[in-house]
Amino acid sequence: MFGLKPISTDVAIIGAGPGGSTCGSYLRKFGDNVKVTLFERDVFPRDHVGESQLPMISRFLQELGVWEKVEAANFPIKIGATYKWGKTKDLWDFHFVPGGKFMDEPRPGKYDGQRTHTAFQVDRAIYDQILADHAQELGCSVHYNAGVKEIRRDGDRVTGLVLDDGTEVEAKVYIDASGHSGILRRAMGVGIEEPSKLRNVAFWDYWENADWAVTVGVGGTRVQVMSVGYGWLWFIPLSPTRTSIGLVCPADYYKDKGLKAANLYRQAIEDEPRIKSLITNAKPEGKFATTKDWSFVAERMAGPNWYLVGECLGFADPILAAGLTLTHTSAREAAFSILENWRDDSPPGHHQWLTEEYERRNRRRVLQHIRFADYWYTANENFSELKEYTREIARDAGLELDADKAFQWLGTGGFIEEDMGIGGIGSVGLAGLHQIANRFSQKPSSVAVDGFNLFFLQMEGAQDQNMASYDLGRVLPMPALAKNGKFLPMRGLFGMIFAGLRESPRADHLAAYLRKGFAQFDVPYDATTETLIFNCLEAMVRDGWVKPQRSNQLDAIDYKIPEDTATISRNRD
Repeated sequence: MFGLKPISTDVAIIGAGPGGSTCGSYLRKFGDNVKVTLFERDVFPRDHVGESQLPMISRFLQELGVWEKVEAANFPIKIGATYKWGKTKDLWDFHFVPGGKFMDEPRPGKYDGQRTHTAFQVDRAIYDQILADHAQELGCSVHYNAGVKEIRRDGDRVTGLVLDDGTEVEAKVYIDASGHSGILRRAMGVGIEEPSKLRNVAFWDYWENADWAVTVGVGGTRVQVMSVGYGWLWFIPLSPTRTSIGLVCPADYYKDKGLKAANLYRQAIEDEPRIKSLITNAKPEGKFATTKDWSFVAERMAGPNWYLVGECLGFADPILAAGLTLTHTSAREAAFSILENWRDDSPPGHHQWLTEEYERRNRRRVLQHIRFADYWYTANENFSELKEYTREIARDAGLELDADKAFQWLGTGGFIEEDMGIGGIGSVGLAGLHQIANRFSQKPSSVAVDGFNLFFLQMEGAQDQNMASYDLGRVLPMPALAKNGKFLPMRGLFGMIFAGLRESPRADHLAAYLRKGFAQFDVPYDATTETLIFNCLEAMVRDGWVKPQRSNQLDAIDYKIPEDTATISRNRD
């Protein structure tokens, strides 16, 4: 180490991928002269799996001032996904924009209108470089080819890092954004939970000149998720000429099959006619790669002066394409928590509350996506091999492909989605969850508000408790109620419904109350708004905040979920 100058910084971040770059960018954008240093073991650009995004990421990119740079890279615009999944081989679509009606617009575009509902399908070699360069432009110092070989600690505090070349690093706060490597997590002795019985592996390569399954407007398309008898294939266009194609299957199936990984991969493509037809004129780049996709969640996610962000705090099976969303979200919240803790007016005990909220929210997100992914596999009749691995899950949950029992299981973590302010899980509203459950079971699930007209608040055991609101670099307490480990926000649509039901339990009175409230903010009370209301009200019923009843003297709510909606419908390509 003689002659190597030590590095002193405010925040040291291990990893310059989306988690590290996003965290660093937020610290610089909203921090007051915060010194941020990122240490990346690789040299960018480099390929990386995990290319399909969800619309929430676009909001974060806009907030950081990097959306237009990503848009200028001409990545395909993700307007949804096409699935072959369930009890039949019929294709169905999930739409980000209502009905998949994406209008022609020139590119590069602006983050407004329909583009606020879309996502990107990104070539990670380019995308990660854009994010890291943007972090540098905001003032972060980014070191490439700078792996971390040692974490120095004193009890539960990190005291420094040692890089591969012997350079010593000292910081006030340390961020582990090293992905599956979990460098700091492992060094701090943080264990992991593996709640899923699934043990999948993934194989993928990049293909040149594959045809897109569908082109909508200028640059709009849907990813393809096609089940085969022993796994599933993803097909994700990354540019007009480059496509990521991957196979996910059980590790035991791969071992028992006795084929080389590359041969099994090519066989899966041959077995899926839709994907096979799209690569008639395409060639693989020869960058074949493999990884294990074992879902897990860290037992701890933060300490006195350290945070875990992205995949090192938890990983959910890629079937729901949530990986990058979970990464960006945790990176943003870690940055805001650090800045909030450093404020001069932070009250005593504030760090503990910030840490508790950070861990609660991220643990809930990861576990919900793990549980949802398990349900997807269990509910797929084509997956005879996967069913063997998920039989215990189904039995313990009382699932047996029954839609109502599936809802009981999926809602273990609660149906009140804090990030989106809706009733649902992740980016899927309750109406969409019903459609998915109905498709998987071919037996309609019951909507918890249908047929009722009285809704009584259930406040026994409820306590006032603040939940964190992350906005513009701040983490502010938001009034909420807590009961049985579940939270009810007292703001937004949930707060309005709560206030309306305090005045009267009648559904017609609630509708009048909400109409008046929406009118004050010039918000239309239309079919879309009504669906959001029903989603939130049903979430409150299913989470135990409201008890529905029916009076024969009042008109009851008639709310059925049709087979096709603006969010989920049969494929018509």
